[in-house]
Amino acid sequence: MIRRTRAVVAALLATALAVTGCSGSDGAGDDTAGKETDKVAYITAFGAVGRDAFAWVAKEKGYFAEAGIEVDIKEGAGNQQNLTALKAGQVQFAALDFTGAVIQAGKGEFTDWRAVAAVHQQTLISVMTTKDTNITTPKDLQGKTMATGAGSVTELLFPAYAKLAGLDPTTVKIEGVQATALNGLMAGRKVDALGTFLLSRGALETAARKEVVVLPYSDYLKDLFGNAIITTPALIEKDPELVRRFTTAVLKGLAYSIEHPDEAATILNKVKPTYTVAAGKSEIEVMTPHVRPAGGAPIGFMDESRVASTIAVLQSAGLIGPGLEASQVVDFSFVQKP
Repeated sequence: MIRRTRAVVAALLATALAVTGCSGSDGAGDDTAGKETDKVAYITAFGAVGRDAFAWVAKEKGYFAEAGIEVDIKEGAGNQQNLTALKAGQVQFAALDFTGAVIQAGKGEFTDWRAVAAVHQQTLISVMTTKDTNITTPKDLQGKTMATGAGSVTELLFPAYAKLAGLDPTTVKIEGVQATALNGLMAGRKVDALGTFLLSRGALETAARKEVVVLPYSDYLKDLFGNAIITTPALIEKDPELVRRFTTAVLKGLAYSIEHPDEAATILNKVKPTYTVAAGKSEIEVMTPHVRPAGGAPIGFMDESRVASTIAVLQSAGLIGPGLEASQVVDFSFVQKP
């Protein structure tokens, strides 16, 4: 449940100004002064890593405070856990893989959520291998073994990706494993390739000590978004202004992070000392080209036609049935083109 407390300092300041009759530019435009502070919980897409640093940046830089919000940031563990936490009311906002969540909504597994902003404008799902395998195109995967997270969106989408790339997906052996085992399998050449996220490239290079080759799914599945920020339809209906303030603040943190990756990684390292600044910076830099929308739209923008195309792709791949509409998975009112 969202709890509200009186912003004491702001209230005292407002009282003092009223008594003295002071006026001036200080605090002008700050419509949160004297108002209640909203307390909410937010869960990251996955742990405390570079791709999720922007939430802690928004907190450290005071963007949430400026919006009159106190945020408890929790570490997520993927779509299933994050959607469960949202449904149970343990969090009010979450980040997750948008395409995977659409698949779950289309299957009727989790439907009580709406995306309000995109973190990544393209899916970051990729095929990765090391240069010594001589795999340089999707067709080179024929007859090879690829490991993916068991039941992951990477595995689910592979047949659609392969067909669009001119590869018969049945000619590739897929091994579903624990996601944490992927890099070790590739480093030990137990498999020929991985189905994983682009942001894992640095970790794979470190583990394998070899040059890594990346084949992005987005080369063929161009309309799929990556991570997105979500909340519940109930909260949107009850307090749309809170949702708007949170969305604006967290996206401000995202923008600052890609513009200042060193500082963002340092802020993350304060929260998670075991996660190095170098690793955080590298991941932020890798995701940066995928954050800004084309055509001058603001960060976080989700184009309705692209969302509809995402649904159509998933339906044509047999991953979801008919009937799902874009408005059932995205509320487009919070991030709009100027």
